[in-house]
Amino acid sequence: MASTLTVSIRTLLVAVAVCAAVIVAFLLGSGRQDDARAAAAPAATAPAVSADAPTIVMAGSGEATTVPDQLTFAVEVRKTAASVSTALNQASRTTRAVLEAVAAQGVERDDVQTTGLDIHATYDYSDDGPPVITGYAVSQRMSVLVRSLPDSGDAISAAAGTGGDAIRLHGVKLRIGDEAGLLRKAREAAMADAQAKAQQYAEAAGQSLGEVLSVRESLGGGGRQKIGYERAAMGLAAGAYRSVPIRAG
Repeated sequence: MASTLTVSIRTLLVAVAVCAAVIVAFLLGSGRQDDARAAAAPAATAPAVSADAPTIVMAGSGEATTVPDQLTFAVEVRKTAASVSTALNQASRTTRAVLEAVAAQGVERDDVQTTGLDIHATYDYSDDGPPVITGYAVSQRMSVLVRSLPDSGDAISAAAGTGGDAIRLHGVKLRIGDEAGLLRKAREAAMADAQAKAQQYAEAAGQSLGEVLSVRESLGGGGRQKIGYERAAMGLAAGAYRSVPIRAG
């Protein structure tokens, strides 16, 4: 009877928002006369700000949204044999085959990390007497990062097809490659929001908006714009695995 593979992909996050909030304190001038004096004075001789100088404190918020462009998944190789050495060698052989398979799909060496190795005895508890050791089980685990989302389905299928019944796949997650860039956009939006509101209040009060005195930041992340549920349950003969469809939106 041909062995089969079942692949299940659940709850794929298809859009991620990063939020930034800032509390900004601005120095206030006293209208046009202060503006003229500030323009005439050299920048190098700007006076220090006194503790009782008029200020305005304003909150700003910004958000940046993007579609994930990378994917990670976890691979576990399980082997059971009569001895530890045999089980370990079999697991290592299958693990090397999986590594070669995902590398053939463009996964870089540095993007595969070993996350665990377990070795334990297996027992027979069927008799009334003490448990009897029947063999040893070895589990090798690794995480795989696919930096090109369109190639992720091929990488998953290659890993599953190579390992056969010894393979367990789980922990499929979408991720953002340039998280720092997304956060930078959110910060810029938050700062612009705070400055625009502070400028409006200063003008309404007949004051000029001066330099920034302090900035305090708080961050939020993982806001979900849309959740897609992709479920692929495939019973396929071994050696006939197809590419798993992965979509970001």
